[in-house]
Amino acid sequence: MIGTGYVGLVSGVCFADIGNQVVCVDKDKKKIDKLNAGVTPIYEPGLSELIKKNFLAKRLSFTTNIDKAISKSDIIFICVGTPTKKGSIKVDLSFVYKCAKEILKCSKRKKIIVTKSTVPIGTGDEIEKIFKKKKKLFTVISNPEFLREGEAIRDFRYPDRIVIGSNEKKAFNIMKKLYIPLTNKGSKFFTTSRKGAELIKYASNAFLATKITFINELANLCEKSGVNIEDISLGMGSDRRIGGRFLRAGPAYGGSCFPKDTKGLVSAADKYKINLSVVKSVIKSNQDRINLLTHRVHKILGLNIKNKKISFLGVTFKPNTDDMRDSTSLKMIPYLCKKGAKVYYYDPSGEKKEFKKIKNCYYRNNINSNCIDSDLVILLTEWDEFKSIDFKKIIKNRKFKVYDLRNLYSAEEMKKNKIKYYSVGRPNTN
Repeated sequence: MIGTGYVGLVSGVCFADIGNQVVCVDKDKKKIDKLNAGVTPIYEPGLSELIKKNFLAKRLSFTTNIDKAISKSDIIFICVGTPTKKGSIKVDLSFVYKCAKEILKCSKRKKIIVTKSTVPIGTGDEIEKIFKKKKKLFTVISNPEFLREGEAIRDFRYPDRIVIGSNEKKAFNIMKKLYIPLTNKGSKFFTTSRKGAELIKYASNAFLATKITFINELANLCEKSGVNIEDISLGMGSDRRIGGRFLRAGPAYGGSCFPKDTKGLVSAADKYKINLSVVKSVIKSNQDRINLLTHRVHKILGLNIKNKKISFLGVTFKPNTDDMRDSTSLKMIPYLCKKGAKVYYYDPSGEKKEFKKIKNCYYRNNINSNCIDSDLVILLTEWDEFKSIDFKKIIKNRKFKVYDLRNLYSAEEMKKNKIKYYSVGRPNTN
């Protein structure tokens, strides 16, 4: 597994756990040293235990020696980052192509090359061009990952589908053998062309991002018209053609996938002179969502928020992960601090480097100390420990307000307890 980021590390550990000999390689020596010392660099439930188990069983190893890792391996997974280029919607594939060149340099016998990284249509073809001098030594396959952060180990063990894209039929048998422990438990093994597999990943993420954006826009309509968005979500989601997942109103979507993959899909379509107007609208609406939620703080606290104490509960883009990428908090917190508010935050995954240099922004290590003197509590991430807080018991300021971006609490119950409460897509009960 080349790359020990989220995809490479989780996939590598899980492949080892189903009986394979796995070498995870990364150029980051500090990260490899930590892994060899039993320290897990990312927050993912159950991952640390699996690393220790398979490391002790000698099925899993970590190294910075890419030459040795490649020469010993039969199947090589490319799991490096494919970020959006700065100031662009195009995908930066430089890490992927660098990997391909390293593989070419180190290989003296036949290898199966698998792209796990999310890549645009035709990336496999470009990798093949790099291998053209030794073309017979390499079979290039696309095997996109569909792991959800916070649920990744379960998703690996019980995937909805395993997608394999190849232009060589014999490659399907090789990959089917690798995934036998999962297909024997009923996982669907789906084969297509290499370009088909590359597009399936982008199309899937763009569609899920569209569902989130759609329900968030409907939430705005519900607030103005006095309708409860939760009724709308339930009524829509009960239709089997639509389904209820990803129909919960809340903050803008974030994380490592949806923001970059929607842009990557639009960029790929532009290359073929196809206008993906729906996906373009989704990207813009999601950006507008962050601004809308941020400026609603002024409607709750007033135009002048200088010296107001605002407490955030959760700052990651979703629970059960330490991932901050494109989280709504990255826009909200700097804005509020710039306006003179004193912002305190607590997240179960720990303090965040992104906020360390921001004036008037402070980390607290528990709910009580974070909220004690709050003027406003903003519930941003739906960690389990935030779902049953006795706000009146822990907050001394009797005029405090709660802004619930995840609709974790009942508006009627809050009104009974005489707490000023604001949520998303629900009629205002204050």
